Amino acid sequence: MNRKVTVLILFVHLVFFKTVHAQVAFGKDNIVNQSALVEFGTGNKGIVLPSVAAAPGSVGGTFVFNTSRKAVEVYEGINNNNNGGWTSLTDENQGVVHSFSNAGPDVTGTKGVIIGAGSTTKPGILVLESTTKAMVLPLVANPHTTVKGAIAGTMVYDTAADMLAIYDGQNWSYWK
Repeated sequence: MNRKVTVLILFVHLVFFKTVHAQVAFGKDNIVNQSALVEFGTGNKGIVLPSVAAAPGSVGGTFVFNTSRKAVEVYEGINNNNNGGWTSLTDENQGVVHSFSNAGPDVTGTKGVIIGAGSTTKPGILVLESTTKAMVLPLVANPHTTVKGAIAGTMVYDTAADMLAIYDGQNWSYWK
């Protein structure tokens, strides 16, 4: 019951104020890493990136599963002679677009949830704003064998390999 009340209070705060000025823990009761703005609990689960054909207005640090290229991508400002561009983190055209979809269209002119600041100029459904704290990915040992039912765009930190692991719907890719 206590966890349900905590989640309800956080949800109400996010809906009405669209901002959280503190550290946030998902799947756990408290933050262990004081340098983390967002931290996830243990378990064989990852975060799932948005699946999109395009992400206009993206800024450095934007992650998506590109349904056109069938790859997990990150937008980096240094690409294309510092004009910005996408870098594939998985092999292009190897991934599998999943059948899950949003219930409706995006609402034009609305901001997503902002954690760490009262406002942002960055587009995104979840924007983390901090100059001193980071997001700590879900920590999972051997996600290729332990994350059951992963879909394209799943991202975790593999504690056994000590590497970033990203799933494209077909294969896990590892990054040092």
